[in-house]
Parts: sequence; C-alpha cells; structure tokens
Amino acid sequence: MGERASVSSLYLEHDSRLSNYRLQLDKVADGLSKFGLTQNQAKTYIFLGKYGSQTAPSIFKSLKLPRTETYHLLNGLQKMGMISATFDHPTRFSALPFSTATKAIVDSERERLNQMEKDGKILEEIWNQIPNFAIDTVVAKEDDRFQMLQGQTQIFNKIAEIYKNTKNEFLVFGSEKDYLRFYHADLLDLVKKSKVDVKLLTSCSEKTMYIFNKIGSTMVKRIPEEITENLCFIIKDGKEALFFVKNNGQEARDMLAVWTDSISIVRSLKLLFDLLLSHTKIDGEVEKFRLASESHSNYDFKLRELEQERLLISEINKHFAKMVSLKRTQ
Repeated sequence: MGERASVSSLYLEHDSRLSNYRLQLDKVADGLSKFGLTQNQAKTYIFLGKYGSQTAPSIFKSLKLPRTETYHLLNGLQKMGMISATFDHPTRFSALPFSTATKAIVDSERERLNQMEKDGKILEEIWNQIPNFAIDTVVAKEDDRFQMLQGQTQIFNKIAEIYKNTKNEFLVFGSEKDYLRFYHADLLDLVKKSKVDVKLLTSCSEKTMYIFNKIGSTMVKRIPEEITENLCFIIKDGKEALFFVKNNGQEARDMLAVWTDSISIVRSLKLLFDLLLSHTKIDGEVEKFRLASESHSNYDFKLRELEQERLLISEINKHFAKMVSLKRTQ
C-alpha cells in the first residue's frame, strides 16, 4: 500500500463515511508535513481533530502505532502547540483548532527567522570591519577536510544534505538506537524510493524492524548486535563519510559527529562495511560466519583486517573527542 493510501485508510476503518474524504485527508496530511510534522504526527493530529478527545491507548490502538512512539508523537505535538492535554487519569489529548495550531507553528518559525536575520546583519557588519590578512595568493593543494557537527539537528541536516548529493551509492551502518533516531527524524523516508544504490546495515531486533516496512527489503540487512558497539557511520559514493564520535547519550544536543572526505578514512569505513555486508542476508536473517566454507588462513586474514579497521576508527573517534574536549576548555 502506498504512502498516501496508508494515511486515510487508518481513519476509514473507524467510519466508512470518511471514504468520501479520502483525497482531502491525504492533502491535509501532506500539507502538515510542510509545517514540520512527520507523517505519524499528522495522522495523530487529524485523528484527534476529527474524532475528538482521546487517550494515548485509544490513539495507538486505533492508528496501529507502536505504543512508545505514540507518546513520543504526542509530546512533540504538545511542544508545537498543536494539541492540549488534561490532568485526568488517564490523560486525554485534544487537537487545537486547525487555524490556531498552524498559526502557532508559523509564529514560532517567523520569530526564529527574524532573530536569525537580525543576528546575521550584526555579524556581517562585524565581519566586514575585519580586513583580510592573506599574503600568499597562490591556491594550495586542497587537503583532506573535516567538519565537526554538534547536536542532532545539525548532524541530521548534514545527513540529508549528503544523501541529496549522492550520485551512486549511499551506505549506512548503525545500531538499533541509531536507526530509531533516524526513523523519528524522518531520515529513513529519504531512501524509500531511492534512485541510488542504498544499503542499510542494522542490529535492530525483530521488535523494531517495523521502521523499515516502507523501505525495499533488498536495502536492509541485519547484523549481530554485538558487532555495532557504539559505531555508526554513513558513506557517500566512496568519497565522503560521516561518523559519530558520541551518539550513546540521552540528550540530542550532546550528539557529536564528524564529516570528512579523507580518502584513507572513507576507504577504511568502506572496507569495514563491505566485510560485514558479506556475512549477512538480505531477508533479515543474521548469517553465521562461514568458517566451514572458507580456508582458515582466509578467515584469519579477514578477521585481522576487520580488527585493524575497527582499531583505526576507534583511534579517530578518540582523536576528535580530544579535540572537542580541548576546544571546550579554551
């Protein structure tokens, strides 16, 4: 079932009279995405707006949403000013009038942009007062580049940018926690109908594999959970990479990642990805290392290669973590 069909079909199970409004419901859901709502947030708001006050259990049962995700969605909608909640037990949630809800989002965004514009003009004036100090005008050979990314918003925006500029291959390696964050931030929606070669390696358990339901099964492969540790990285076209230095905390603002086009680092990450990919299955099952079908020396070589790559990435993580620590103490 397509994305649009799934939006309205959830409501049609409750009231056949809504069948006449299928297209209108889809348009509203699509329109709300432009206001920053995810598809599931839009479904939840529409459900509350058309069926009235509801408890969280009735919402996730009616919309067939995961229980924990439903509370996450409701919390987000409250922060946006889209819904209200009572002090009753159990708590009941109600949608604010549509015009009130959308106006709250627009006003908040307008205020943020106005402040950014003012700050930008002030910084521009200061910048223009500072002369250029470059003496050597000869263009030097471009070295490997690194960019530090702090906080979930900055990191996820960079990931979206990387994918947008991908021409051939987009590879992602991460743990269950990493992919759940990508799912809630709608990053997985980017690859649903991808025109490039996408491969996703994940340690998600069977309980959380639902996040890949709308993604082609050939894109997703499961790996043993113990392999991922705290490692998460993304590779674009074998030329750029983004890897997380700190991603195991609870606060989104504490997340730390590095983007680089260093050939040595990108190559190391690609070798690690390919080695793990070769020991998994497309159908979601974890494949055992094929010791019986491979020579002992060949297996030892691959094992040493994998360990070397993991040590290299570990040292890179330590290096950038130290840089960030020194920067904060200055």
